[in-house]
Amino acid sequence: MKLNKKILTVAVAAALVLSAASAAGPKDKKETAKTVFVAHTQTYVPYDFVNEKGESDGFEVAVLKAIDEILPQYAFKFVPTADDDLLIGVETGKYDIGIKGAWATAERRKKFLFPKNGIGASVIGLAFRSENAGKIKDIDSFAAFSGKLVPIAPQSAQYAVVEDYNKSHADHQIKLVPSDVFIINDAYQWVLEGRYDAFFDLKVSFVKNVTDEKGQYHALAGKLSYVPYKGIPTWPLFNKNDQALADAYDKAFETLKANGTISKLSEKYFGEDVFKYANN
Repeated sequence: MKLNKKILTVAVAAALVLSAASAAGPKDKKETAKTVFVAHTQTYVPYDFVNEKGESDGFEVAVLKAIDEILPQYAFKFVPTADDDLLIGVETGKYDIGIKGAWATAERRKKFLFPKNGIGASVIGLAFRSENAGKIKDIDSFAAFSGKLVPIAPQSAQYAVVEDYNKSHADHQIKLVPSDVFIINDAYQWVLEGRYDAFFDLKVSFVKNVTDEKGQYHALAGKLSYVPYKGIPTWPLFNKNDQALADAYDKAFETLKANGTISKLSEKYFGEDVFKYANN
């Protein structure tokens, strides 16, 4: 029995179309999704940066990429940019989300929409002389030891953290002295000279500058020690008009937290689960 060539040609073409549609279905859905522009800083390792391949990378970037995978209605596009452009861009609607290891401040809450869930945590603690390692085990023992902390810029989030500590620890206060911004080298040297007994430092900063063999101040590694105090939540900053997007983010983040993805990404980028400090 001979088949009509015209019918056969049409049948083959139809089969190819159905096959292509079946293979590309999920991709086509994502391509019709709403584009979400995510701005991130370029050099804040390990939070947000551009890697050696020129790709958007970092813990917060990885979390949002994982969230993008489970939100078919959105397609995230990552844009490396400068800090100022990120903040102004999110506020004006140029970008939908901005990530920069950002802490929540009263001023930022006026300008941006904050979701219910932070995206990460910034571990902060005390850098002090190693000779006092037996006496300084945590922030409470430091307060009892002397409480002599390197002055902090009053407009900084670190100042507010110490201020909150003092409000709830009337019996052992930390000497909180406001000061202008100074270079980090000054703080380390002042501690080593004995002018102050500790510097309130970010753990990622201490590791990068002192612990790391390539660190700018690695020569001080044998003289300085570090103890963490607590994890300060870091937040994705949403444009004020993106409430539906923020709600979708929250739902997806909770799913990823429950299935262990968030902790795994933290281990990958920080070498530990930074959220264990967040409830301190």
